[in-house]
Amino acid sequence: MGRAKITIVGAGNVGATCAHWCAAGELGDVVLVDIPATEDMPKGKALDLMQASPIMGFDANIVGTTNYADSANSDVVVITAGIPRKPGMSRDDLLATNAKIVSAVTEQIKATSPNAVIIVVSNPLDAMVQRALQVSGFPASRVIGQAGVLDTARYRTFLAMELGVSVEDISALLMGGHGDTMVPMPSCTSVGGIPITRLLSESRLNEIVQRTRDGGAEIVKLLKTGSAYYAPAAAVAQMVEAIVRDKKRLIPCAAYCDQEYGVGGYYVGVPVILGTGGVQKIVEIELNAQEKADFQKSVDAVKSLVATMNQLMSAA
Repeated sequence: MGRAKITIVGAGNVGATCAHWCAAGELGDVVLVDIPATEDMPKGKALDLMQASPIMGFDANIVGTTNYADSANSDVVVITAGIPRKPGMSRDDLLATNAKIVSAVTEQIKATSPNAVIIVVSNPLDAMVQRALQVSGFPASRVIGQAGVLDTARYRTFLAMELGVSVEDISALLMGGHGDTMVPMPSCTSVGGIPITRLLSESRLNEIVQRTRDGGAEIVKLLKTGSAYYAPAAAVAQMVEAIVRDKKRLIPCAAYCDQEYGVGGYYVGVPVILGTGGVQKIVEIELNAQEKADFQKSVDAVKSLVATMNQLMSAA
């Protein structure tokens, strides 16, 4: 049994940091792919990362390239390619540009790694993962989006800061689209087994939920050039680990829901069991009236985004 092969498309901040987390965690060999216009840049980043391995004590072969042939027969392919958000931009402003980029990348993956699990990170997330499914023709279980792991990590971070407790003791769930309509689930949030509603007032919890929704925008505003990358990349690495090691993690991901939650054929954040082959199961939980209404609002936002994208792509 050889090492897993992990390809990361896009050697920018998110892609390179993702390669770093995956290599350091010895999840497999890593191929960092970028567009030909970047020339030797991915090679330089890969070589630099390889040279960290004797110091940090990890074994991974890391290759940087502009040629998809080097990525052939990957087990997992992560798509981070696309333009990042700039201050004042919503994730949706990126729609037309990134849909074209994700389409082109997916065509290459389909040709070179037909059995891979695809993890999409490019924004606007829920539409981009739908695009990857359309173009690849892969089973929906093998095309997933990274959003929920990052959103719950932000939520857990803010709760830990508020309560002065270890982040490790906070368990949380968010559902819905990745963005302003995400649905944090206080009923599924606990600290060391204690329901969050027993530790925080409703108004304080609502403020933390809102900060979580704005988590990406807060960082974009502070950085002024580019968007978050440490936490998004770490979130991807957790998903990659679940797949290559068949860990069967129960985590929120953007998964294709048809009958599930009555979504009707769209990608939306839901709890899934993630392991070999991608999504092994979508976990359906009973939502209360408020959660149902919020989730539906989120699904409607995703549907209109996908409809806009489909119009743009058919006109292109």
